[in-house]
Amino acid sequence: MAPTTAASIENTASIENTDITRIPPFERITRLKDAMLAEPRVVSLEQARITTRVYSRNTARDAGEVTIVVRARALAAALREIEIAITPGELIVGNRTRGVRAGVVSPEAGSSWVEREIETLPTRPQDRFAVTPETIEEFHNVLYPAWQGHTLEDVVAARYGDEIKAISPVVKINQTDHAQGHICPDVARWLRLGPNGLRLEALRASSDNEEARDFYRAVVVTMEGVQEFYRRYARLAAAMSGTVGDRALAAELSDLSSMLTALVDRPPRTFHEALQATWMLFVVLQMESNASSFSPGRLDTILEPYYRADVEAGTLTPAGALELVESLFLKFNQIVYMRNAASAKYFAGFPIGFNVAIGGQDADGHDLVNDLSFLFLQAQKHLGLPQPNLSVRLHDGTSEELLREAVRVVARGSGMPQFFNDASVIPALEGVGISEADARNYAIVGCVELTTQGNNLGWSDAAMFNLDKALELTLTGGIDLLTGKRIGPDFGNLEQYATWADLEAAFRGTIDHYVDRMIKACEVVEQAHMEILPTAFLSAVIDDCMARGVDVTAGGAVYNLSGIQMIQVASLADSLAALKKLVFEDGKISRRRLLDALRADFEGYEVERAMLLNQAPKYGNDIRYVDDLGATWARYFADQLTRYTNVRGGPYHPGMYTVSAHVPMGQNVGASPDGRKAREPLADGGLSPVYGRDMTGPTAVLQSVARMDNRFTSNGGLLNMKFLPEFFDSETNIGKFATMLRTMVTLQVPHAQFNVVRREDLIAAKKNPDQYRGLTVRVAGYTAYFVELAGDLQDEIIARTTQSL
Repeated sequence: MAPTTAASIENTASIENTDITRIPPFERITRLKDAMLAEPRVVSLEQARITTRVYSRNTARDAGEVTIVVRARALAAALREIEIAITPGELIVGNRTRGVRAGVVSPEAGSSWVEREIETLPTRPQDRFAVTPETIEEFHNVLYPAWQGHTLEDVVAARYGDEIKAISPVVKINQTDHAQGHICPDVARWLRLGPNGLRLEALRASSDNEEARDFYRAVVVTMEGVQEFYRRYARLAAAMSGTVGDRALAAELSDLSSMLTALVDRPPRTFHEALQATWMLFVVLQMESNASSFSPGRLDTILEPYYRADVEAGTLTPAGALELVESLFLKFNQIVYMRNAASAKYFAGFPIGFNVAIGGQDADGHDLVNDLSFLFLQAQKHLGLPQPNLSVRLHDGTSEELLREAVRVVARGSGMPQFFNDASVIPALEGVGISEADARNYAIVGCVELTTQGNNLGWSDAAMFNLDKALELTLTGGIDLLTGKRIGPDFGNLEQYATWADLEAAFRGTIDHYVDRMIKACEVVEQAHMEILPTAFLSAVIDDCMARGVDVTAGGAVYNLSGIQMIQVASLADSLAALKKLVFEDGKISRRRLLDALRADFEGYEVERAMLLNQAPKYGNDIRYVDDLGATWARYFADQLTRYTNVRGGPYHPGMYTVSAHVPMGQNVGASPDGRKAREPLADGGLSPVYGRDMTGPTAVLQSVARMDNRFTSNGGLLNMKFLPEFFDSETNIGKFATMLRTMVTLQVPHAQFNVVRREDLIAAKKNPDQYRGLTVRVAGYTAYFVELAGDLQDEIIARTTQSL
């Protein structure tokens, strides 16, 4: 098949010639979008109530039933019982609550934090949810007592809670009160078999292993629940079709009912059916696990055969396909994820992480652009919503037309798409044991986490390691500058290190100390997930779980990795450069004087601070001296992770991204040698320079980032950049931007994303949020509504450097 371009779409459609770039927003989609955004985010206990009832009747303690089957029965009961609704005009239906954007409680994962925080959910600084007095009373008096002491959160706390708290100034351990998520299911397998095909496969499976038999039994239970979920929506659509007065709407509902009924027993055959089935997959995954970052992956490739067949049959036009795609994109915005207050600071702005990747290569290295690649870009241009997190894979053979069209969408200011570089990503994945074919078929989960499609539990959000706090403790002999208490090992302090080599040796010792403790904590968390949160439905769409009869949490996937984020290399590089040059090489500031300045948060040491800020080189300006220091310690951290194997038998590996953790982690770090004052944010992103310090243009930033080896970002790397909207006012400038992205490919920079916004607009939005409700910005690997971010994170985004070419 010849490569497809935006221009060729109008020539290949058999019913009508359509230039998709000129299709105006659909009235239906606009109406549904407005209705969705008008619904408040509220706390829902409906599924928690069902889960509690099922567990009370079927627990291993009371009835001798194994956890994986109890979990399956709880999911199936929810699929049969939760209240459902169809909004008139919807072309894709399904949700895990009757309304949209509800914060769902999963009591088996975490109840203690809900018990502590449920009253404050409507007023907390970040990611608020409305909650009724009746909901509060039911949780306190009925649900929490039923689960107290038996949740994932409780088990982790009992086994290792004190240790996790002890290392928290340096290490944030994740996934302690919710299911893991962060995985890309085998969407193509789901579309090929459907729930009935997977049910039959599980029924036919046989094993001498009792745990495998339990696994297959759980898969059957979940798939039967999914089939009934389809039937319920089919019955609802049929009932509605008989009551609406609009003849066209009644016909749509009747057709929808027929489609849903067909999907009960057979896989999808049409593009519309494939989109509906895809969405149902993710609704059920969310109902099973209530976690972030279940990602569809390479949907333009997966769905293309259905689209092409319908177009060639004359039953679908590109315009009709675009409306269906936008219907799916709307649904991705109807599920939100409710975190505890601390996690909401690290993952601010309701990121749910439905990452859709377009472009890239096939297994033989050929370009994979097609009609849907352009339709997805057009859908994002129309909608401008935070979900799905749209990603474009770039390589040497990426077509100029796809690249330019992607840039035009970037220019709209939604923060999407973001860009990934095959030249960096593919070798990085191969370096952690991924086959060449699977590496070329990589997808992205959540923000920027790298994975393979449908066969990998990457556990990409295992922990975050604060390198800047580790440096602080190295300089102070283990004393926390914020509290004055000893919290880390004492290898000496800055005044006692006679040479640069002495400081380096102490820094290595501090990193080693916390890495070892971090890995032990990660092991406890993963083991608890195996015991408490097995996921039969998810496992059925992850290779090789079904073939082996092993749940994905227990290592059933082909690949079993654990990803650790190193935070924050740019801030660290600037601090080390200032120390090395001004203290150890030039002697402009004595070791004692600098240590005193850090202890005083630079009060009375303004001259020294000015020297640190202005006389030491800064990362992001193509200065090898400082860039190499960052790379040296990133390499050391990455090497330390290779010493360990996770409980599923796979490797640990690093990423360089922060989500929004650079703000709360910065609040936990005292004054630092780069001139940063105590509690100020660290650098955003993970590969990004400290805001305001990249002064020599975007190409210099790319050169600095390129000095980080791609194996440092096998779990994902993130570069944030900001441009003014005026830059994109001509095709000439669009071309310049596209050329910059090709330079990114050449330099093997793994990732870049862009905010296109005026600083003045952000300031105005912070002051008058009601006037800027629709303003979206790129935070760190994901897009969020600016006015829904806490003030300190808003300030950090405002302060980022605006670039020009």
